[in-house]
Amino acid sequence: MPQDSASRAARLGTHIAIDLERCASPSLEDLAWVREILLKTARIVRATVISDHFHRFSPHGISGVVIIAESHVAIHTWPEHMFAAVDIFTCGSPAHLAEATQFLRDKFEAQSLSIGETVRGAGLPAPGDAAR
Repeated sequence: MPQDSASRAARLGTHIAIDLERCASPSLEDLAWVREILLKTARIVRATVISDHFHRFSPHGISGVVIIAESHVAIHTWPEHMFAAVDIFTCGSPAHLAEATQFLRDKFEAQSLSIGETVRGAGLPAPGDAAR
């Protein structure tokens, strides 16, 4: 039975936003540690790391991004609020996102977390379909 074009729609990627709350890790201010955690997160989602850039703010916080061939992994920390926000956007398989989320929760020692997920490019026609 032929599928309609809506059921064949492409998925360009998955973007998750993770709020790590009440983080007990004392490393929210440690740029080298935060960088290593994000690089490991990229490996967990089976991404190809292209480059990274991180910045420590004064008096508090770190922002950073790992550019991956599949898109990016980014973080912003607010140590004074025991909070970290992580974005993972991948056009690769979303199969390992739950594993990455658990890894982040464990490493940041987050007492709670919330996750938002957005499917990117879901309204585009599947490859080979005529433009709508």
